[in-house]
Amino acid sequence: MALSNNIKEKISIEVIKTLVTRFESFPEDASNNRNAPFHEIFLKAFSDKLEGKVSDTPFFISLSSWLQGLNTTLGQTFFENVAHYLCNGEKREYTSKKLGNLPISHAQREHVSNIIANLSNSINLPDLQDENARLFQASDTPLINALDFSADVFFENGEAIFAIELKSVKPNSGEMRGEKQKILEGKAALYRHFPGKRIFFYIGFPFDPTVNPANEPVTGYNKSRFLGSIINMNKYFDPEETLVASELWDFLSGQRHTMEEILEIINIISTTAFLDKFQLLADNSKRMTPAYIAQLQEWNLFSEKELIENSSLITQRIAGNNLLKRTYDKMAFDGKGNYNWDRYHHLNRNADDMDLRRF
Repeated sequence: MALSNNIKEKISIEVIKTLVTRFESFPEDASNNRNAPFHEIFLKAFSDKLEGKVSDTPFFISLSSWLQGLNTTLGQTFFENVAHYLCNGEKREYTSKKLGNLPISHAQREHVSNIIANLSNSINLPDLQDENARLFQASDTPLINALDFSADVFFENGEAIFAIELKSVKPNSGEMRGEKQKILEGKAALYRHFPGKRIFFYIGFPFDPTVNPANEPVTGYNKSRFLGSIINMNKYFDPEETLVASELWDFLSGQRHTMEEILEIINIISTTAFLDKFQLLADNSKRMTPAYIAQLQEWNLFSEKELIENSSLITQRIAGNNLLKRTYDKMAFDGKGNYNWDRYHHLNRNADDMDLRRF
């Protein structure tokens, strides 16, 4: 089963936003960043390795900074938003500054401390079932606040709570112990907060960087190899509490081949013609042209296509209403690549008797 048009559209808009912001900061040249003396001197040690590959060192330095910015955008915004669309989830932060700390029992805190100590000292190997059995039990010991914890992705159904912490595929050294403790405390707190529901708390990685595209599919993964490449990952985490690459994306959507569909959407939009195509959609004078409508279809922008295809009916129904006319004439996208959802929903709310062709 393929992703719905609604989800495809939301993912497409995330791709558009990401590309627009990265084009804004792309280093066309290094004229504004020529003085990087420390970097340039250190790079001299690698001049033999860069020979024939890098001809402009200042540009190379600027491009490296730009790539780091792209990594940050993907890690902090793109992956998280796409994950929310796929599972209809959200970010949850049970912290003193957000939703407030959740209580756990003193016994649960003791279990968390013992689990972490035994894992740290290699007395025990991570064992998800055993750890859950210790955390998920009634106790009449006093209640205390759990440590601050959050879940990048949080959703629930009638039977279970699902929380996922999305991580970089190259987490910092020493990070795994802290992540494990946070997840253990989080599970203990969620068990008390949602009585009667099963609790699942995963750590998720959007792709497997150990895959060799020459002989493995880019959407594939080798969990044991990948987890083994992360310092202390196997020391603290049971493979059953990790989700990697296509396993993660399929889990979120509830169907197979989701990562393939996400990559296909990105491939269609992310071309050298992107800026020209985006500028076409930013030109209201082209709104009724076949090229404009075709571009909406190519980029899965079904909501705007719906408005365009029903433009005659819309203009007829809003005739004489200057507020709605000004709303309809607004740009579909702003300069940052954000789609104007307020415009779309405002037109629908005020013309809800229109026989629009829904996607």
